[in-house]
Amino acid sequence: MSAEPYLLITADTHAGGSHAQYREYLEPDMRAVFDEWRGRYRNPAQEHYGSKKMKNWDLGIRTADQNSQGVVGEVVFPNTVPPFFRKSIVTTQPPKPEDFQRCHAGIRAHNRWLADFCAEDPVRRAGVGLILPNDLDEAIRDIEFIAKAGLRGGVLLPLIPPDCGWLKPLYDPAWDRVLAAIQDHDLVMNQHSGQGSPDYGSGPVAEALWISEVTFYCQAGYRHLLMSGAFEKFPRLKYILTESGCSWVPDMLANLDRIHYGIKAGSIGEMNYKDMAWVLKEPPSFYAKRNCFYGASFPSLADLNGIERIGTDKVLWGNDYPHYEGTFPYNLESLRLTFSGLSDEVRRKVLGLNAAELYRFDLDKLLPLARQFGPKPAQVNTPLSREDIPRDSTCYLFQQALHARAAQ
Repeated sequence: MSAEPYLLITADTHAGGSHAQYREYLEPDMRAVFDEWRGRYRNPAQEHYGSKKMKNWDLGIRTADQNSQGVVGEVVFPNTVPPFFRKSIVTTQPPKPEDFQRCHAGIRAHNRWLADFCAEDPVRRAGVGLILPNDLDEAIRDIEFIAKAGLRGGVLLPLIPPDCGWLKPLYDPAWDRVLAAIQDHDLVMNQHSGQGSPDYGSGPVAEALWISEVTFYCQAGYRHLLMSGAFEKFPRLKYILTESGCSWVPDMLANLDRIHYGIKAGSIGEMNYKDMAWVLKEPPSFYAKRNCFYGASFPSLADLNGIERIGTDKVLWGNDYPHYEGTFPYNLESLRLTFSGLSDEVRRKVLGLNAAELYRFDLDKLLPLARQFGPKPAQVNTPLSREDIPRDSTCYLFQQALHARAAQ
């Protein structure tokens, strides 16, 4: 095992501008409308005011925090509320038709802001740009901006909730020209946990239902793209589903393959498919192996114990900074909890090298930072004792570990 410190690239962080910052990135004719909207806006999460909110955009705070955790590169998803949205775009539904024009101006302001945010530290930051599913021609124009602006994090492909009947689902051929644009610009196609759920309203029951089903709905895009032939038609697409773990992948692919073979054979049980022309030449697992990646964020032991079945070059680590459910400020503790049993080769791939290849980080420029800030193998080799599990963290890794060891 090499004694060289680990290169840590988090494939899951979040950032966004303040409303004052976003105002400057809006088209001038939208600023008066924005001022009126901003005067009525109330942040639903008051605890995000203060220093935590500044982590979204302050270069000094963010760099110091990530250095303290050994992290030298980050893929940046959105976080704060863009102009004219009610909440963060990673948890809200796509805009209704009457809201599209204003929300579209809002995501374009975010993309312009993000380009400047990443330009502050281009070696360490790969920004993920936004598109909306309401107007696919406009989405293609936004993809062109994302490519020209050098946002090498790629595109956040929206997840389409089943109750948004005004939108085309991802398996509809109407999306082909969008997927073609992403492929032709050689951009990563990202999806992120939190989107895609139906609107159950507000209150504790609605929140409990959303939490209980968020994983199912965020994986819908994965299923729909695989089964619709997206990767058959666009073989150079690079797709990643982030903050959804990866232990589920082998069983899901086995089920999708079963469906594929049944339809090709003409029937599944009493369901007759003999008169249908099937869209896939290969089983879904073939396309997953070729085209799909998994931003498992802070992977669990279950995620890592089955990683060989998924592919050690397909799984990417993340710390979900600055979210409370992430591993900050206990990054090393999380690695000791879940990575101590892995080989050095697999660790290096998952913790940074896979992300470097997918998102085109410059290793020559990052390695000196890794040698300065990265955790050493000897540190990760030390398993985390029950006494060392952080009690004040809301990261599920630590919460589950405490409950499991208390039950022993």
